[in-house]
Amino acid sequence: MANGLLTDAAVRAAKPTGDRPLKMADGRGLHLVVSPTGARLWRMRYEIRGREKLLSFGAYPAVSLAEARRMRDEAKANLKSGRDPGEELKAQRRERQNPDDRFETLARGWFDVNKDIWSKRHAADVIGSLERDVFPFIGSRLIADLRPQDVLSLARKIEARPAIETAHRVCQRISAVFTFAAGMGMVETNPVLVVMGALKPIRRGRQPAVVTIEEAREVLKAAESVPAHPVTKLALRLLALTAVRPGVIAGLPWTELEHLDEKEPVWQVPAERMKLKVEHKLDASRDHLVPLSRQAMEVIDTIRRVTGRGPMVFPNARFPTRPMSENAMGYLLNRAGYNQRHVPHGWRATFSTIMNERQPADRAVIEMVLAHVPENKVAAAYNRARYLDRRRELLQEWADLLLDGLPPAAELLKGARR
Repeated sequence: MANGLLTDAAVRAAKPTGDRPLKMADGRGLHLVVSPTGARLWRMRYEIRGREKLLSFGAYPAVSLAEARRMRDEAKANLKSGRDPGEELKAQRRERQNPDDRFETLARGWFDVNKDIWSKRHAADVIGSLERDVFPFIGSRLIADLRPQDVLSLARKIEARPAIETAHRVCQRISAVFTFAAGMGMVETNPVLVVMGALKPIRRGRQPAVVTIEEAREVLKAAESVPAHPVTKLALRLLALTAVRPGVIAGLPWTELEHLDEKEPVWQVPAERMKLKVEHKLDASRDHLVPLSRQAMEVIDTIRRVTGRGPMVFPNARFPTRPMSENAMGYLLNRAGYNQRHVPHGWRATFSTIMNERQPADRAVIEMVLAHVPENKVAAAYNRARYLDRRRELLQEWADLLLDGLPPAAELLKGARR
């Protein structure tokens, strides 16, 4: 460095020191920050109207030493004229906005890098949440311009639905996008790290569920009476009849329902779509077999008339080739008056409680219906077809009890839509 000023050689040679950023001054407020990751970022501190602010010019070598000095001198000129150089710089960036610097572009880049290591269901959930809850609000913004309050405002909208866990998951995904961008020197800080502490806490516990057959019928009757898309109503009915997890219904492709036996239909859910350890998701012996009751087949035959030409049994309303959101069934129950009283996942607890009371000798069979396999059983001992005939009988008994007095599935195609 000559006369206390930086040189190109010094900037090129700058390296991080441990886990703390290295700050190298150039003069008149301009300095270079070398982060622990090796990113070299130009900054300038300034004061306007009694407030100290920090101006970011970009990363070296995309912004050279000469360009950083030019930007510093321009900022000083703006200050002398009474203008905030930070706001002026933002306006300039918006004018010459590069689509590659927008949050949505970077988020899709992050998704493309990671999607192959995720299950198809998880990948669909990730991109779906971004397209639904994030891109409409901050997708077109430059990632470097986003601040904690932008992310918190977005999270508050999700919490208000209410969807506290979703708000946490969305913020975690936004944070991952910022980490991805930081690795390319496009941002200096991750605003989500500040926001996470301000989110409403997740209350863990048992999923709310009704526990009598009379209550169960009332839940379904109330939900099916609310104005809603018939796809959502039929999805909720099939969820209740099969006692699988909501994600299994939401992500159901038509390919899994092809070639069902006419007399004794069995739906085979691939292990990769089940709640299993990653190392078990490619093990076909862990596929889950669901004997389909007469009423479940009525639902399938009815929904086929609506969505049978597409890939998904229950498609997303906005993106027909993608699965519906699991939240759709939850919102339907909420609108029916069951917020915090019965959730989609609660059908599993309802089925277990009622059928264990009615058939106490069949506890092991009921566990198989719910795809509960004791952890101490090795894979070789797990027979996916175990108790299949008895499972069919129990699910038929459950369907007869649950839908007693309720209209046939075809009636759900009628009525007011939301």
